[in-house]
Amino acid sequence: MRDEIEALHTQGTWDLVSMPVDKNIVGSRWVYRVKKNSDGSVARYKARLVAQGFSQAPGLDFSETFSPVVRHTTVRLVLSIAAMNRWSLRQLDVKNAFLHGDLEEEVFMRQPQGFEDSKYPSHVCQLRKSLYGLKQAPRAWNAKFTGHLPALGFTISHSDPSLFVKHVGSDSVILILYVDDIILTGSKDSLVQEVIGELSAVFEMKDMGRLTYFLGLQISYHDNGDIFACQTKYARDLLAKAGMDTCRSCTTPCKPHCQLLASEGDSLSDPTIYRSIVGALQYLTFTRPDLCYAVNTVCQYMTQPSDLHFQLLKRILRCIHGTLDHGLTFTSGSWDLHAYSDADWASDVNTRRSTTGFVVYLGNNPISWQSKKQSSVSRSSTEAEYRALANTAADLAWI
Repeated sequence: MRDEIEALHTQGTWDLVSMPVDKNIVGSRWVYRVKKNSDGSVARYKARLVAQGFSQAPGLDFSETFSPVVRHTTVRLVLSIAAMNRWSLRQLDVKNAFLHGDLEEEVFMRQPQGFEDSKYPSHVCQLRKSLYGLKQAPRAWNAKFTGHLPALGFTISHSDPSLFVKHVGSDSVILILYVDDIILTGSKDSLVQEVIGELSAVFEMKDMGRLTYFLGLQISYHDNGDIFACQTKYARDLLAKAGMDTCRSCTTPCKPHCQLLASEGDSLSDPTIYRSIVGALQYLTFTRPDLCYAVNTVCQYMTQPSDLHFQLLKRILRCIHGTLDHGLTFTSGSWDLHAYSDADWASDVNTRRSTTGFVVYLGNNPISWQSKKQSSVSRSSTEAEYRALANTAADLAWI
């Protein structure tokens, strides 16, 4: 806690001022967290001071709050490029990232509990820098970091504002930003190291070395340069949360031609656990395209799930239990970008809408996929196929 307070003072996060009249005073509290390694072992214990953003007044304490996050397709694309070029992957962690953001609004906060100023106990903190918990904090940090990158020669991608590319002659460096986590790769290790030095001169960073764990993805490397990405730890934690960590495994996530009525079965008395597990499963499709169709199916019954819908959900978890180590291998090969699309016709017995499915490859590496119910009813199987083709073409154009 003392380290956190010292970091806040070093950044000049606030000034102590007399409590203003007719101003909203935001609360503060301490949040404690255990950070773990990819194998589940404890890395360190953290204490963080956060502002109670829920007490902020819109239009007074904050205005814009949107901050972009990197798309999953972008992460897979960069992993594929690194594997195909045999580039090394580096990871950086920005220390106290949100404290770098500059506030545009006037925000007052109560002094942190246990660290009140003995001379001015009734004073409040007038924030000069952004702080964790503020509604505008992610936006302020993102604007600060991305605003500095053009000075280092980086260009922001028009397709994904969290992707940055720097060209130096025939060499390139690629940077991905996810909140305060950074992935770097490039054609020359010396150029990547130079970028790390330039960033570290402005922002306090921890060089995590070779990329091994990012956004719940476990990254490993084969001797031939191939890259393997999986979510084994995430999947194990999900099974434990659902009470399915000792369940009997099955080989497929759902039966062929699985069709369920929305009103079929007895409604669950508490649908919270169903919704929670389905939400977690959606993130598991980051590296598991084989689960997309089944997860898309259970997503359609979130409003009023029944015991039969929950049985289908449990089958997905049983499949995961038997395939915990499955993931994606990114390898070298052709640079051809190609895609496959398909659609059924009126398979949804509730709405008669069709389902689109597609996958996009860069060489031999799958980088984008989707299984999604179409937005309107198709009057023929041909129409359903063309709708799927249009969605696939749109994704290709974005890539």
